[in-house]
Amino acid sequence: MSDHYYSPHPSSKSEERQFQAHLLNHSFTFQTDAGVFSKKGVDFGSRLLIETVEIGQRSKVLDLGCGYGPIGISVAYAHPQTQVVMVDVNDRAVELAAENAKRNQVSNRVKTLVSNGFKAISDKDFDHILFNPPIRVGKETIYRLFAEAKDHLTQNGSLWIVIRKQQGAQSAKKELEQIYSSVKTIEQKKGYWIIQAMNCD
Repeated sequence: MSDHYYSPHPSSKSEERQFQAHLLNHSFTFQTDAGVFSKKGVDFGSRLLIETVEIGQRSKVLDLGCGYGPIGISVAYAHPQTQVVMVDVNDRAVELAAENAKRNQVSNRVKTLVSNGFKAISDKDFDHILFNPPIRVGKETIYRLFAEAKDHLTQNGSLWIVIRKQQGAQSAKKELEQIYSSVKTIEQKKGYWIIQAMNCD
């Protein structure tokens, strides 16, 4: 059976590569490998989420399904007083994320953790959860994570997701509206939607 980027323990032969990405007015260097999402460069959806999300200073941020770390690392760099937790089910991805945090000089404010969704996350006080959902795992899993995210947000905290229209952005927004009191489409570009769901109860 071939690996997916959401495989907990990728068995594919290592094919490490390094590339640079310009995000939030800074050039980052990322190490990637086989068996992780978007290994050749930062995907458009993640880029759009990075450029759109509104992070206040001194925020606590969770990068859910972090891969090799471009979202969490760029947010940590751009907001020096922010704490970022980056988690992924893929242990190879988490190892790369930790290395990339060091490589880009943000490891002092970034924590990396192997976690299947929220299973290993005890924190309930995130101001923002950033999520580029792995569509291939199916709606049931993704919608469960939408619901579980609410339990890990502060009052007035927000879940930010990026999802393509053709991969279910409209139905995802409807699902979020069943869970959160405020759901807004913040950006639409090239078929990708950035949706913000706020925990205002």
